[in-house]
Amino acid sequence: MNVQLEKSRAVILDGRGVTAVLGPTNTGKTHLAIERMVAHESGLIGLPLRLLAREVYGRVAARVGEANVALITGEEKIVPPGARYSVCTVEAMPRETDAAFVAIDEVQLAADLERGHIFTDRILHLRGRQETLLLGAATMRGILEKLLRGISIVTRPRMSVLTYAGSKKITRLPRRTAVVAFSADEVYAIGELIRRQRGGAAIVLGALSPRTRNAQVALYQSGDVDYLVATDAIGMGLNLDVDHVAFAQNRKFDGFQYRNLSAAELGQIAGRAGRHVRDGTFGVTGQVDPFPDALVERIETHQFEPVKMLQWRSADIDTSSIDALKASLEAAPPVEGLTRALPAADLRVLEYLSKDEAIRALAVGREKVALLWDACALPDYRKIAPAQHAEIVGAIFSDLARLGHVDEDYLAEQVRRASSTEGEIDTLSARIAQIRTWTFVSHRPGWLSDPTHWQEKTREIEDRLSDALHERLTKRFVDRRTSVLMKRLRENAMPEAEISAAGEVLVEGHHVGEMQGFRFTADRSAEGEDARAVRAAAQKALAAEFELRAERFAAAPNGDFALGSDGVLRWIGAPVAKLVAGEDALKPRVVLLADEQLTGPARDKVAARAERYVNFQIESLLKPLIDLRNAESLSGLARGLAFQLVENFGLLNRRDVAEEVRSLDQEARAALRRLGVRFGAYHIFVPALVKPAPAGLATLLWALKHDAMDRPGYGDVVAALAAGRTSIVTDPQFERAFYRLAGFRSLGRRAVRVDILERLADLIRPALAWKPGDGKRPDGAYDGGAFIVTPAMMSILGATAEDMEAILKGLGYRAEEKPGEEVATRLKEFDRRVEEEAAARQAASAAETATETAAEAASDSAAAPGDAEQAPAEATAETEAPAPEPAPMPAAEATSEQADEAAPQEAPQADGLAAGIDPALPADADTPQTAEAVEAEASGGEAAQPPSVEEAPKPVLIWRPARFERRRPGERQGRADRHAKGKFRQGHRNEDGAERKARAKGREGQPNTRPRRDDRPPKVDPDSPFAKLAALRDQLRK
Repeated sequence: MNVQLEKSRAVILDGRGVTAVLGPTNTGKTHLAIERMVAHESGLIGLPLRLLAREVYGRVAARVGEANVALITGEEKIVPPGARYSVCTVEAMPRETDAAFVAIDEVQLAADLERGHIFTDRILHLRGRQETLLLGAATMRGILEKLLRGISIVTRPRMSVLTYAGSKKITRLPRRTAVVAFSADEVYAIGELIRRQRGGAAIVLGALSPRTRNAQVALYQSGDVDYLVATDAIGMGLNLDVDHVAFAQNRKFDGFQYRNLSAAELGQIAGRAGRHVRDGTFGVTGQVDPFPDALVERIETHQFEPVKMLQWRSADIDTSSIDALKASLEAAPPVEGLTRALPAADLRVLEYLSKDEAIRALAVGREKVALLWDACALPDYRKIAPAQHAEIVGAIFSDLARLGHVDEDYLAEQVRRASSTEGEIDTLSARIAQIRTWTFVSHRPGWLSDPTHWQEKTREIEDRLSDALHERLTKRFVDRRTSVLMKRLRENAMPEAEISAAGEVLVEGHHVGEMQGFRFTADRSAEGEDARAVRAAAQKALAAEFELRAERFAAAPNGDFALGSDGVLRWIGAPVAKLVAGEDALKPRVVLLADEQLTGPARDKVAARAERYVNFQIESLLKPLIDLRNAESLSGLARGLAFQLVENFGLLNRRDVAEEVRSLDQEARAALRRLGVRFGAYHIFVPALVKPAPAGLATLLWALKHDAMDRPGYGDVVAALAAGRTSIVTDPQFERAFYRLAGFRSLGRRAVRVDILERLADLIRPALAWKPGDGKRPDGAYDGGAFIVTPAMMSILGATAEDMEAILKGLGYRAEEKPGEEVATRLKEFDRRVEEEAAARQAASAAETATETAAEAASDSAAAPGDAEQAPAEATAETEAPAPEPAPMPAAEATSEQADEAAPQEAPQADGLAAGIDPALPADADTPQTAEAVEAEASGGEAAQPPSVEEAPKPVLIWRPARFERRRPGERQGRADRHAKGKFRQGHRNEDGAERKARAKGREGQPNTRPRRDDRPPKVDPDSPFAKLAALRDQLRK
């Protein structure tokens, strides 16, 4: 700022009573000044930065109390009534004071091109009544002795040693390092790199507000981060715990040009390392070339070029007119050692406004010209173009000249634009710079009608923006998690761990990963130092958690566990173990999914509990197999059959074990049935295993044993079984064993459940057992020993007519084509005979009733006439009455031998499930026809066709059991011997195939000498009422 005197006076060049304390950084100069000031009754100290002024204000207030200390800066004024000490920025220092003590810090800035003339003015003019201290670098000794004759010079040595450490990569810099760059973009880039690699860094820029800079410095000082990335703003007065300073750039823009930093400037910044008595180091990083040896030596020994010239601008200004003011400011220095300063920002604004006629019209008279010059001192915090800054200054001066104060509507609008806390770092920095402009305006005396209101308003907005900027900087450049964890680890403190219900692990409130079961998975977003910190903190914090979980796991009920189809054992949803193949398919090994931290007895408890649950599941769901394997009541062939069932997970093709089954006696069969084995027509199987849960576990164990979990179809067939499907379309890509493990058998393009195939056998068995003359023809029966596919058969299988042919061929039946008309005729003939037999039975029943009535009459009057005539009629009626049909045997009482006779011999197939392969599919054949379709086709099929189209009737497939057996090499002779010894029962299944064919041809229309059933004498049961009536009749005849 500019301070004008009432009248000009000569420059004071007397140095008596002035003491210059000179030396490098870390010599305690500022501390000495504070001690000397509080020793006087009053004092004034000027500092180069608002941030440093704030720090010194706090230290002085702690010594003498806040009521005795004033803080005066361009943007902030804290002036308690009766304050004895003042802490100011150099620009805010008055040119005259009555204070007993005056101190000016960092006097070497008098050579600065931008601000140097202000420091020079205070050095030359401002004196304390009792003592004046000038603090700065030793480079100022010569120029001070030259300008201020009689000055006392005191030098102070550095309290620690500063050493050059050479060049290091940014990612390899030691902890407590300050990285220095000279552009915001470079600072941001380095900060982001350090965040990724080392957890984060604090950011200090000259453009930050003091509140934001304080917050960032506190972040570093507290140890939350170990790195500080800054511009040369840290070079003056900031006392930081820095051990190493690394220069990422050695060139900067000084407001006029890009230039290399001088050795003195490098030394000033490097001197921030090693505060107090702790030694420090400095070096380079990034793209900066290593420092030359000569430069290193000068920095380490603090030998720099002395300052030869100080920037000076005349303080004796002429405010009679704008032109006179400009001329006075361009006056030459009065003494040697001073040089006229380059046009500063205020002089450039004055030059711009002097060309504005409206401004020149208002700036008339000394008072208005002085007011214009005072307005030009408004700092350009935003660093915008001089013309834009000049427009703001012109608007303020116009209001002051016309209204006597700045228009509050204009001020309110400007403040409102800068009040939003939205946006990123650069946006918020620009708003802070803008609000600092109006904070400066609010503290100018006489510029506002209500300065207190606007001081509070602008300060509140600046604080909010500063806090928001600090938050954005921290969010972007600091990984709070890593910083907190590393701090706790360095302190060797036990971090506080918290685990949510979902398994999220929080250490000191920060997410570090997830713990599932007994495995900790670190946050995958962590990398570099962050990842190491996360792992180290988690291992330390979760040490006791593994023990606690092991205790809970060992005591957990079975309901908390689940064994998935992937072979993973889960505890309340978290994977804890995995099954792997063992020597026995029913005894897999259990491998824990746990970190190395689970050791000792705790790990043994977890392993034992996991094995108990797996064994429980196998023994529960696959209990029939376990019982078969451990059955001591079985021996011989029964034990061998049980072993094969266990090896094949409870399912065998009956044909594969036909000889063993036939050789079983009834006692062995009963023992196997008690163990859950069913002897079906096509399979020997365990029905309890044809359920989703047992089938799923069996599939898992088989897949583990054969390394088949990645094969196509794993789990899909079990899913179809769980959905209640009786048959499914086979996928040629699927592993064939998966169908059998789920209780399905592949037949053609469909796979059918084996229990459904037994239901199909129940439908086929009566059709095959029926013969013409045996009563009503069962559904699907043809001519005895043959059948036709019915809708009921297709319904239970869920198969189409096309599928049925392949299914039946796969089951061992052979098809014989016959013309549809012939089949329909035969079926009608069979049904007609049944109807005639039914009519005959009804007639016989009526005759029987008449006979009973006659017998009763004869017993009442044995000698009555007419008996002789009635007897022939009764005899005739009895002769015509057929014998009653024997009662059919219940299906539940059918023996396995009957199943053997009803089931066809299946076609030769490959080995069973134990070998991991399935029978080969039979070749497709023509489409079978149902009995209903045959009759409908014979009766109305021709009428249904258009008269112009002639289509040959489709043949009908008549199905018969195929009569062949698979014989192993060398087995034929042994079987013949067994036949010779009478080991096998003789029956219709052992008849010669040629004789059976001849009989079939006879039934199809060739002459047959066998008498018809109607011509045979009826067989009468001696215990039936008919036999008693016949005996009575014979007595009457006698």
